Amino acid sequence: MSSEEKQPLLEIKDLYKEYDKKMVLNDIQLQINKGEVIVVLGPSGCGKSTLLRCLNGLEPIQGGEIKLRGKSLSGKDVDWQKIRQHIGMVFQNYDLFPNMTVIENILLGPIKVQKRDKNQVLMQAKELLDRVGLLDRIDAYPRQLSGGQKQRIAIVRALCMNPEIMLFDEVTASLDPEMVREVLEVILGLAKQGMTMIIVTHEMAFAQAVADRIVFLDAGNICEIAEPQEFFTDPKTERAKQFLNIFQY
Repeated sequence: MSSEEKQPLLEIKDLYKEYDKKMVLNDIQLQINKGEVIVVLGPSGCGKSTLLRCLNGLEPIQGGEIKLRGKSLSGKDVDWQKIRQHIGMVFQNYDLFPNMTVIENILLGPIKVQKRDKNQVLMQAKELLDRVGLLDRIDAYPRQLSGGQKQRIAIVRALCMNPEIMLFDEVTASLDPEMVREVLEVILGLAKQGMTMIIVTHEMAFAQAVADRIVFLDAGNICEIAEPQEFFTDPKTERAKQFLNIFQY
């Protein structure tokens, strides 16, 4: 095994984040290996989404370090536009351009930012759209799509940038219940294909099915890290037990 294969794909050391001198994340320590799926759980306001935004450079950190493949992402000279090509992120609210078709939304980043060949990107986009069951919507506009369809398009758009790791921030939170399954099935498919992912969700059954490890956050601190079976059947901290009781686990 090479040294590159031994080192974590993403490493978080002593991460500290505050807003207006109020602590939001404190002493976050986490290593994510290639092909691993981490699910971050915790009550609302505990710092889950902020953690993902820090990992993608959307929020500055006030302490600690983030490393991708051993290279530090700290400091003012980090080219986050370039880094985000390796760390993809899908948000709650799709963020599709309403005046552009599905395929135009997907092609924009790979062609304009990565300067890739249009025909190659188009072929990849069609393959991904077919995989998520939306190839027939390739020329549709966002207003013509359901919430679940928009979220699947947002996932395809992120995947077309060929990221090394994907961050999913409550991607089913704004969907009607019947649309949740179609999005979660896409993410489960990515896990089976070996995509490295960090997922923030309130879908407990999904978390149990997809995760290699559960990271439980509370009040900005990691309270517990465990394999899903252990976390859901025998949590070690009282706070995790209280949290799971709400979901009747």
